[in-house]
Amino acid sequence: MILPGGLQVCGSCLREPPELDACHAAVDYAFPWTGLIARFKFQDEPGWARPLADLMRAVPAIAHAVSTADRVVPMPLSRRRLSERGFNQALELARRLGAGCVDARLLLRVRDTLPQASLDLSRRRANVAQAFAVDPLRAACLAGSHVLLVDDVMTSGASLAAAARALRQAGAARVTGVVLARTA
Repeated sequence: MILPGGLQVCGSCLREPPELDACHAAVDYAFPWTGLIARFKFQDEPGWARPLADLMRAVPAIAHAVSTADRVVPMPLSRRRLSERGFNQALELARRLGAGCVDARLLLRVRDTLPQASLDLSRRRANVAQAFAVDPLRAACLAGSHVLLVDDVMTSGASLAAAARALRQAGAARVTGVVLARTA
């Protein structure tokens, strides 16, 4: 949500604080980005990860979030989706954003879910509830840390919120989301 000048927090967030401390996007999910993201994600073109991550890093808020994060964590895919695509697009972006801070095995996808695109907001939230967990043998490393959660597209924010909730429950002090594109 775009806030009027001078405001830092909207009324909804004051009433019900979000799981993410902040979320930053490089571009709006609109032409020409929709087609390019689809090619990257669904047509086995992981080579787009570097220029897309460079585009993300060009946004000052994203560059700052990357530089202050203790860990860079990509949104995990289910085994089925990973098998279908051949790669995790969020992991490819995270590797180019976070270099040595990427931790791809900390956040786990513990439940397969329906594709979010066909669901309304309440069904999206229910669909991803309890879909993520932190590896219990590694949870201690999150205590007091700032985690940068990386994904390609944010629509409703339900998946990012569910993942952030799992990270917070395991001890993360701050969770910042960064995405390539955000729907309006």
